[in-house]
Amino acid sequence: MPGIWETNMTFSQRSRSLFKTLAVVLALALPTALTISSADARAGGGFSSGSRGSRTYTAPPSTTTAPGSTSQFNRTYTQPGPGMNSAAAAPARGGLFGRGGGFLGGLAAGFLGAGLLGMLFGGGLFGGLGGLSSILGLIIQIALVVLVVRLAMSWWQRRHAPRTAYANAEAGAGPGPQPNQRSALGGLGGGLGSGLGGFGFGGNANNAPLEIKPDDYEAFERLLGDVQTAWSNEDVAKLHTVATPEMVSYFEQDLAQNRARNVVNKVTDVKLLQGDLAEAWREGETDYATVALRFALIDKTVDRNTGAVVAGSEQPGEATEVWTFARRPGTGWELSAIQQTN
Repeated sequence: MPGIWETNMTFSQRSRSLFKTLAVVLALALPTALTISSADARAGGGFSSGSRGSRTYTAPPSTTTAPGSTSQFNRTYTQPGPGMNSAAAAPARGGLFGRGGGFLGGLAAGFLGAGLLGMLFGGGLFGGLGGLSSILGLIIQIALVVLVVRLAMSWWQRRHAPRTAYANAEAGAGPGPQPNQRSALGGLGGGLGSGLGGFGFGGNANNAPLEIKPDDYEAFERLLGDVQTAWSNEDVAKLHTVATPEMVSYFEQDLAQNRARNVVNKVTDVKLLQGDLAEAWREGETDYATVALRFALIDKTVDRNTGAVVAGSEQPGEATEVWTFARRPGTGWELSAIQQTN
């Protein structure tokens, strides 16, 4: 009989060692999983990349299409300098449920991490993992946290959902009718040319205001599709005609990573659903326009050899991003920056 007891004790010690190891791994992994969103595969890779001139480190104004904040740039050639908002150069905070995790995301991550680490020291979430009840307790507690977070996120999204199907050309526009203001889902091609509508004026004392006309909005909508198409076709030459050299360099980096993984990202059926102007200004000889875009698309990543879908879906989805376009004398608009929304 002593042999049986010794066998059981050895098995129990091994089980506890295994559970403790898993607890440490989960404690380190869960906060990361909760606070870092998986990058989207479309053009830009779900990052905030590019430059907005002297406003690179200043967050663009919120709009009806993108009522929340925007993420600070993960990738930019522009360095902070005099006249720039140095406070904004710090890493972006995620807000309540931002891409950086936010308050509740961090709270949930810390709660789970602390609970799992507690198992390492014998306390556990429900008195350790010595029995089946403790394992069930862990599962129930994680499920409750996920449920609460999802309910809170749903409430937050409903609270900030746009109330109208169209947006003003400028959130701070004065009272009175705005020229050409129509629904973003109808008229003038059913897109930015009408949804943004009117004439937008942006800027401050250091930048000259810029008038944005309907033809400009149509160019922004066209570039939305052209950029995604060139990205999907891995057509770097075409990307050079629709984006700044800085943005093309980021696209090339992302495409190289896809080739190393032997996959290709395909973005199709891009359709603008809603858009509005955040700000527009002129710096020297360069014009800038920052617009919020909510668009539908099919975003999938496939294996280069077999064509099998390895990420994304064949089903249409939606994305909301803030794009900045730049225009220099003698040239048309080109993509200068993409920022993710929180």
